[in-house]
Amino acid sequence: MLRSMYSGISGLRNFQTKLDVIGNNISNVNTYGFKKGRVIFKDLISQTVAGASAPGETRGGVNPKQVGLGSQIAAIDTIHSGGSTQFTGNTLDLAISGDGFFQLEDGDGTGRVYTRAGNFYLDNEGNLVNSEGKYLVGDAVPLNIPTDAQSMSIGQDGVVSYVDVDGNLQEVGQIQLAKFPNPAGLTKIGGNYFEESVNSGVPEENVPLEGGTGAVESGFLEMSNVDLAEEFTEMIVAQRGFQANTRIITTSDEILQELVNLKR
Repeated sequence: MLRSMYSGISGLRNFQTKLDVIGNNISNVNTYGFKKGRVIFKDLISQTVAGASAPGETRGGVNPKQVGLGSQIAAIDTIHSGGSTQFTGNTLDLAISGDGFFQLEDGDGTGRVYTRAGNFYLDNEGNLVNSEGKYLVGDAVPLNIPTDAQSMSIGQDGVVSYVDVDGNLQEVGQIQLAKFPNPAGLTKIGGNYFEESVNSGVPEENVPLEGGTGAVESGFLEMSNVDLAEEFTEMIVAQRGFQANTRIITTSDEILQELVNLKR
């Protein structure tokens, strides 16, 4: 069989994967804190028809002759560039202007996950939670606002405070952010959550404004970092690449058909 046919098949697989990643990016264009993906290709092993030779006394050197056997996926990266910040005016909407991640965990202190989505709420006991009821990690867990509080605020340093019934300002605690040596190594587990992996490194926990974690901006939300113009351009490139590889397969098939028809 022709090597070009198998090269075309590998190209089809890879461009399909690229389209899958692009489709996921576009579907999450309005997902708070979403980080887009990117597909990188690399070539497969090349078959050596003739090896290289060194220069001699009477002749110069000869380069190797090799035929490539297709392409493969080198990496599917997660791009952790910051998304645009949207003003909401809601005190419990938080955005991080830095490299940190919010930390969330269950009530028993297990199942810790990380996120850039800062849409938080108060439950019926005044605990600071996300939309799935996971507690926001601070120097106190849970961060609790008394139900009779007159108002509350969250500073850039992550300090959560409220005004009590007597008009006095009380501090609840301080939000703790996590920063990873290699955030691209985090594992996406759905629900706007990231999970520590063996290549992300151990998270360094700091209060906001320290250790490069960034400031907490109350009343703002970080939007997805997906650029629709870029994604549509990449989609066109992937579509044309897919079409070109189907043409390679079609042409290879026509050549095989000619070989079959040599003897009639």
